[in-house]
Amino acid sequence: MASFEITGGHRLKGEIVPQGAKNEALQVLCAVLLTGEKVRIEHVPDIRDVNKLIDLLKLLGVSVREDHTALCESGRAFEFQADRVNLDVLSSPEYREQAGTLRGSIMLVGPLLARFGQAVVPQPGGDKIGRRRLDTHFIGMERLGAVVDYKRGAYTVNAKHLKGCYMLLDEASVTGTANIVMAAVMAKGTTTIMNAACEPYVYQLCTMLNAMGAKISGVGSNLLTIRGVKELHGCTHRLLPDMIEVGSFIGMAAMTESDLTIKNAQVQHLGLIPQVFRRLGIEVWQKGDDLYVPAQEHYEIERFMDGSIMTVADAPWPGFTPDLISIALVVATQAKGSVLIHQKMFESRLFFVDKLIDMGAQIILCDPHRATVIGLDREHKLRGVRMTSPDIRAGVALLIAALSAEGKSRIDNIEQIDRGYQHIDERLRRLGADIRRI
Repeated sequence: MASFEITGGHRLKGEIVPQGAKNEALQVLCAVLLTGEKVRIEHVPDIRDVNKLIDLLKLLGVSVREDHTALCESGRAFEFQADRVNLDVLSSPEYREQAGTLRGSIMLVGPLLARFGQAVVPQPGGDKIGRRRLDTHFIGMERLGAVVDYKRGAYTVNAKHLKGCYMLLDEASVTGTANIVMAAVMAKGTTTIMNAACEPYVYQLCTMLNAMGAKISGVGSNLLTIRGVKELHGCTHRLLPDMIEVGSFIGMAAMTESDLTIKNAQVQHLGLIPQVFRRLGIEVWQKGDDLYVPAQEHYEIERFMDGSIMTVADAPWPGFTPDLISIALVVATQAKGSVLIHQKMFESRLFFVDKLIDMGAQIILCDPHRATVIGLDREHKLRGVRMTSPDIRAGVALLIAALSAEGKSRIDNIEQIDRGYQHIDERLRRLGADIRRI
């Protein structure tokens, strides 16, 4: 098990380029199974979850070629061709083992079902942040005419013919919407999805599918209409910058009193992210498509107009993404003022605050979903401790805390951080951080 050893208190300075969006990558990589023609995907992040999914596609018989001439700090380019998919692999122990360790494997179901009429996926793994039900995915498949069977820890889905229909999703699930859309693009007739997720990841997936020959209208809204086609073709697709990385870097700059420019942030796809951090008192300036965070000795949390304490809560897009709640919480520990952090979606995601309390943060964990943070206004800096990363986002929140703390910290189980942030230690060292992998 690897660890990060961090000596805090160093101000960072310079420019950083966000990686390609992890959550988008896990969707569009599965979409290559919808055609036997070549699909080129650019700006692919070099992170554990994405690399695992690429290995899983190879196991299924997809030809994968990396274009090394396109390698840069922010991503890679790959050509995929799924013209020799081996469905027998779905029943192999190796497939079940590899797919079971990756939550993104659930999005193989839609494209496999659409093109081949069958799919198998084990109960997927991923972050231990509470219950993450899959009902939306499979209820949508059943509405399209599929038969879903769950036994011995795996889902088996079969359909001779998929037929379009109207469906109202019981939750605006991003991955559920993506999976149903990929299943519906080659279904007979028209599929209408109400209460669809409209996150940039879904927008990007639908844009890619339309470039492949799909007929999806309402892209970017919560009402999608899909007219089924007989086949899809190859295309070239470029991933957006990862908005979770962008938000993480904003928080990192504030906590470490750093002067940081986030390059090519695609600000139009960030939604409320810059606004929420501004409400925490952080200066975030837009310069073209870049974001600039100047060094600040102090930042003060706003209050609501009636003077009541600020609340930061996650919500479906265009609300504040739940993946940045951990970052907002750690940033508030050194602000002036107090804030209520409300994590609505996952009941275990705030349990990492005990580690911040060990570092000296003033936090009251009200219940599994809410925490009150009393900002220290840097009067009492956090102190370095040894801790363990429980999931991707909490791991980076702890990393940000360690970079701002006095003394030395050690974060164990950094494989969790590597699942979502590419070469983060190398990139931070270039900005002046004292961090090493051990």
